[in-house]
Amino acid sequence: MSGATLITCLFVFVLSSFVGFELINKVPPTLHTPLMSGANAISGIAVLGAILVSGSEDLTLSVILGFVAVILATINVVGGFLVTDRMLLMFKKKEVKA
Repeated sequence: MSGATLITCLFVFVLSSFVGFELINKVPPTLHTPLMSGANAISGIAVLGAILVSGSEDLTLSVILGFVAVILATINVVGGFLVTDRMLLMFKKKEVKA
């Protein structure tokens, strides 16, 4: 990877981080949990992409970053499902004790 390509990739990463941070801050708290549960599918795609990146035979920087991406995306997917499960428990009717 050339120096210009690395600088371009870092620029896109930093810019997307700022845009994502601003977008998440604009979401009202009542919509944050449903948005999180809807984002699980996107995180699942990120896990698959990270597995493809880290599947190389030689140990390079991209393999290490792909492995870190697999771990972080998996944590995001599991956390999203836990939040969704907790949200769905709020809609269950409570049993009446006799």
